[in-house]
Parts: sequence; C-alpha cells; structure tokens
Amino acid sequence: MAVSTIYSTQALNSTHFLTSSSSSKQVFLYRRQPQTNRRFNTLITCSQETIVIGLAADSGCGKSTFMRRLTSVFGGAAKPPKGGNPDSNTLISDTTTVICLDDYHSLDRYGRKEQKVTALDPRANDFDLMYEQVKALKNGIAVEKPIYNHVTGLLDAPELIQPPKILVIEGLHPMFDERVRDLLDFSIYLDISNEVKFAWKIQRDMAERGHSLESIKASIEARKPDFDAFIDPQKQYADAVIEVLPTQLIPDDNEGKVLRVRLIMKEGVKYFSPVYLFDEGSTISWIPCGRKLTCSYPGIKFNYEPDSYFDHEVSVLEMDGQFDRLDELIYVESHLSNLSTKFYGEVTQQMLKHADFPGSNNGTGLFQTIVGLKIRDLYEQLIANKATARAEAAKA
Repeated sequence: MAVSTIYSTQALNSTHFLTSSSSSKQVFLYRRQPQTNRRFNTLITCSQETIVIGLAADSGCGKSTFMRRLTSVFGGAAKPPKGGNPDSNTLISDTTTVICLDDYHSLDRYGRKEQKVTALDPRANDFDLMYEQVKALKNGIAVEKPIYNHVTGLLDAPELIQPPKILVIEGLHPMFDERVRDLLDFSIYLDISNEVKFAWKIQRDMAERGHSLESIKASIEARKPDFDAFIDPQKQYADAVIEVLPTQLIPDDNEGKVLRVRLIMKEGVKYFSPVYLFDEGSTISWIPCGRKLTCSYPGIKFNYEPDSYFDHEVSVLEMDGQFDRLDELIYVESHLSNLSTKFYGEVTQQMLKHADFPGSNNGTGLFQTIVGLKIRDLYEQLIANKATARAEAAKA
C-alpha cells in the first residue's frame, strides 16, 4: 500500500468523494477538532483494496476475544497504532485492522446523559461518517478516524488509519445502517441469550466490581429496550450467528458455566460454504465422549441440521458441554468437513495456542476459531477472484 499525497484544508459544509485515475483514488473527508468543533477536509490518495468484515454484539459479549482469535488466524498479534493515542480503540496486526464503532459516537458520555439517550440509540452515533470512512477504506483510501475515549467519555482528536488487507468493524451497529451493511463482505453476530448474559454479568460485576444484584438487574433492564430495538434485529442480516444458550445437559441450570452454542451459517453466501458434521444436509446427533474424548459431567453433545433463520436457509452446528482436554479436540475436528483449514489439526492448533482465552473449553471458542478460518478462506478467494478479473480486463 502506498500513500502518495495528503492535503488538509478547512472544511466546507459537506463531505465529497473524488476519484482520479484507475491507478489511484482520492477521498475528501472531514474530521472534527474537539476543542473547536470545526471540521477539516483531508485528501489522501493511495492504491489498496480492502475487504470488510462486520462483527455485531452487545457490550460484554466476547467481541474482543473473537478479534484476538481472528487476527491470530491471519498471523501476528493485534496491537494499538504505534506512537498514537494510548486510549485508541483500534487494533492493527500484520493483515488486519480492527475498528471499534464506538469511535463514531456523535455524542460523548455527557452529551448522551444530557440528551437522555444510550450509546445503543442511533441518535448517539454518526452513521454518515461511519459509512463514508468504511467506504473509503474499502476502496484503499486512508482516513482520519475519530476516537471515542472510554476512559474520559469524550471524543479525542482523530487518528490516521491506513487501508489494511482486512478491515474488521466491530461494535453495536455494523449492520444497522443499510449503506454500511452493503459494504460488508461478510458479517457475524454474537447472540448471547438473556440468561447467559445475566449470569456472566453477575459473575463479573458482583465478584470483580462489588456491584449489588439489584444494581446489575437495573442496569440490564435499562439497556434492554434499546438493545431489542436497535441491536438485536441486526442478526437477521448476519452471514453467521454464534448463539450462546444455557446448557440442556443439566436440568434447570442457571449458572452459565456450561454452555450450549449454536453456529448458524447462512446458505448461498458467496465464497462461504457452511461447516458440516459427518454428512452435509443431514440431521445428526452425536455424543463423542468415550475412549477418544475425555468428558466429565455433564458430557458433550453435538447436533447438526439444516434449518430456517429469518426466512433464510441455514445450516446449524451445535455443541453443548465442554472439553476436558483441548489436545483431544482433534478427534472432533476429524469429523467436521468444510473447515477451510490449511492442514489437518489446524483448528486444534489454534485452540491450543489460545487455551487461556475465555470460551476455549466450549463451543464459543471452537466456533469463533472455525469462523476465523472461514473468513481467511473467503479473503483468499476474493483476492484471487479480483486478480483474475483484473488480468482478464487487461487482456481485453
């Protein structure tokens, strides 16, 4: 990727996109100066194509862990931009750049309090700027992205983001705005059930932060109307949904320690073929515990079946229970097909590499790893297809 020119001028009242020749692209973006609220335009030219992945979930639902697994699949640890704002939310690895969509809050913490809206409310977010900058990055154009400071609750000065090979936008609203949604090459939704979310929040906030049970319940109830209205409906647009539910292996379990996790994969998505168990398109129930897989109470159960999800045909792979020994996961891996691995045992290797990550002993870690490998395969197919198209165009 090469950046040829950067120009900054005082802004006009609108934002414009310009395109020059086929070998370079230009963008006319604006950025806010927090102290003055003035806008400045930035014109940057470069040549890089980027694919865009969207990850949607409520706060506290495991987006950060998923991002670490995903960037690991592509190689290199994800780190904040060098020499930049220490409170930046951006993570950059060898291949990927992860942008937190909180950076597109149009209201800071105090503004939301004054306007009596939550961060989940679209009125607290700048979807125009989100769309303009994601589109620019997708077209290989660097942008100056704002930073929402989670420590102070204020909007900090912007940071320069260069277009990566893979851009991941994660947060509350990656599929809310139709314009942004149309820019996504693949989308994932982390769907944590109310029962599990409540159990997780109790474990974290009571044990680690000293919150009372009543305050935790009040916090959840206060967010629920906006979550139901603006966040949850996005899962209908996702190409893959990781759904986390209470186990069915323990009657009346409410601790949230043993989980039933479902990987819901939409059929017919370009460059994406769903993973299946034993026989594609069949309905399978499998209890693998025995001589080849160590399972303590309550055991492990897999299910696989075709289904319908928001009027879309899907394949669903489900795991209930948890692993005792991750090195034995290769036995399960050997019975799964369409994993998009580079070699036998790659799923197990990735899981062992991050054995200390939350969810590594259950379906959340397994399915996040599988989706990461599928995204790598999707990226490679997209790049190969674009290279072929360019070669054919050159011949013509």
